[in-house]
Amino acid sequence: MNRLINQTSPYLLQHAHNPVDWFPWGGEALQKAKTENKPILVSIGYSACHWCHVMERESFEDQAIADLMNLHFINIKIDREERPDIDAIYMDAVQIISGSGGWPLNVFLTPEAKPFYGGTYFPPVRAYNRASWKETLNSIRQAWQDKPGEIIAQAENLTEHIRTSNMFGTVITEDTVFSKEELKTIAGNLLKAADTVWGGFGKAPKFPQTFSIQFLLRHYHFTKDKTALDQAVLSLDKMICGGMYDQLEGGFARYCTDNEWLVPHFEKMLYDNALLISVISEAYQLTGKGLYRQTIEQTLAFIRREWQSPEGGFYSAYDADSEGVEGKYYTWSKAEIATILQHDTERFCNYYGVSKEGNWEHTNILWVKEPLQDFCMKHQLDETEFVNSLETCKQKLLAERRKRIKPLLDDKILLGWNALMITACCKAYAALQNEEYLQMAEQANDFIEKHLCTSDGGFYHNYKKSAANPAFLDDMAYYIQAIIHLAEATANNQYLHKARLYTEKVIKDFQDKESPFFFYTPIWQTDVILRKKEWYDGATPSGNSIMAWNLYYLSIIFDKTAWKEQSVQMFKTVAGTSVRYPTSFSNWSCLAQQFVNGTNEIVISGANSRPLLKEVLGKYCPNKIVQTQTKPVEDFPLLAHKWHNDKTEIFLCREYKCNEPMETVEDLWSQLHVDPQF
Repeated sequence: MNRLINQTSPYLLQHAHNPVDWFPWGGEALQKAKTENKPILVSIGYSACHWCHVMERESFEDQAIADLMNLHFINIKIDREERPDIDAIYMDAVQIISGSGGWPLNVFLTPEAKPFYGGTYFPPVRAYNRASWKETLNSIRQAWQDKPGEIIAQAENLTEHIRTSNMFGTVITEDTVFSKEELKTIAGNLLKAADTVWGGFGKAPKFPQTFSIQFLLRHYHFTKDKTALDQAVLSLDKMICGGMYDQLEGGFARYCTDNEWLVPHFEKMLYDNALLISVISEAYQLTGKGLYRQTIEQTLAFIRREWQSPEGGFYSAYDADSEGVEGKYYTWSKAEIATILQHDTERFCNYYGVSKEGNWEHTNILWVKEPLQDFCMKHQLDETEFVNSLETCKQKLLAERRKRIKPLLDDKILLGWNALMITACCKAYAALQNEEYLQMAEQANDFIEKHLCTSDGGFYHNYKKSAANPAFLDDMAYYIQAIIHLAEATANNQYLHKARLYTEKVIKDFQDKESPFFFYTPIWQTDVILRKKEWYDGATPSGNSIMAWNLYYLSIIFDKTAWKEQSVQMFKTVAGTSVRYPTSFSNWSCLAQQFVNGTNEIVISGANSRPLLKEVLGKYCPNKIVQTQTKPVEDFPLLAHKWHNDKTEIFLCREYKCNEPMETVEDLWSQLHVDPQF
């Protein structure tokens, strides 16, 4: 029986015609497991996941294996991007069982949905001391038949372990004092983990770790520690020049499998690109480096063309595979390139590391091995002429590549990832002063307001043809932050009223009564075995770290002391851990930089405020709040008594105490750099 055919998730639809009798997550499957007293197999993945496709081809499309699964298990398929709450619970279980996690995630549950065994990818035959999928199924089947009591006890213990580990945040160290010394220690610990040759942190596989880079950029801004800046810039440069970046079209893959950033895991995800655009925008403001402007422009052009829907929302991802082969859409043989470029072949191939033998699995990934200036000097090339030649060559190859079969587009629209992209567009607008980027942000917000709002003032998590699933904490936190950035960029203070309203809803629906933190799921959601709290910054920032920032920002906008105190208490709880494990708490550490260095409250007031606002946003000042009024507004503390009919003025304040008004941004920046109080 094909139960996935009516689903809208591209991932679930990929599995709709498997011989496995898949159920979607829900009451039918869970009740059937209880009625028939069968263990549940939950298999979780996502549409762009290479190893998910591999396991599907090897096992889930095999009739004999499907018969075994259908006879002895209730089989549930879940798109992790639609139900990250379920994924998070069972990922915890697998990490406890095996010490590692990943996707596909395959977890065995009791009929009460409590986990007792699981893993990630299982091979079709025993390999590398790993049992095959068929062996695993038979072992679980036999154990459930012979020792159900032991399995149930194991599941209870494992569930309790997950529940206990989720108690983090209930004990707050009231005397925690955070200072510039701790920030210096965090920077030092990040730099100890840094790869000073190839950039990034740690060894392969290498992920972007955008928050760590952001922290180092800001650390340089506050301290002038050039080592921090050098590592941040090195990391961005190597990623942009490597195979993780699409050298022809723009956009980043998820991560690289090697230390040199050559071989990516080819899937492109919206959230990675949003977070990288955000940090590269900050790097451009700080350094003015042309490579960063080019990367922002190219990547946002790719996103607008390929991923922004006609109604304004952003799609989720491109698959790693095309025609069943990982990376086939992106790689080249030298012979192919020679046929297309002819007399330009050698210079192009030398610059992008292309060889006859190939640099990955007998084919070539385009990557830049040395800076453009150095290459031109070594080969005695005119830089401007060579850049123009490269661009012509890239356009020829891109035209040829577009004739290939594209990777599958995951066209569902997720609230949280769209919010991250809105923030990225606002930051790119601030850095590059390009109105098109602000339009992209506003179009995405219009989509959210039209399609993802609920009738009671809440939000849905995902949309494809229709909206589904209640919003999670990440969705709400990212969206509140996004409309705060929209408020700054547009001078529309109505966004701030909405941010306040949505924050009040998060407090009502997600607050943990025993700690200052928030649960991942709302209080009224009942189809999970427990409510988790997430506080680590992983591939995306934790909803709690973003909510701490939101509370702090809005506490200043609305003079809400309780929100500021909650933000501080949240950080105090993770403060010690953030020093010891900075790569897992870098977004928290960026908030600490604001606590320690103070917040510059910048007000622009007057009918002709917009040109000054744009100029202020273009400057790099990560510890600022910018609020603008183009007509008199009286319901914001920062704006009170700052309107004068005959002129436009800039005010620089701390804790609502303001310096004398100024008329130019140069005066403002001079004030910021001269007055140690500011």
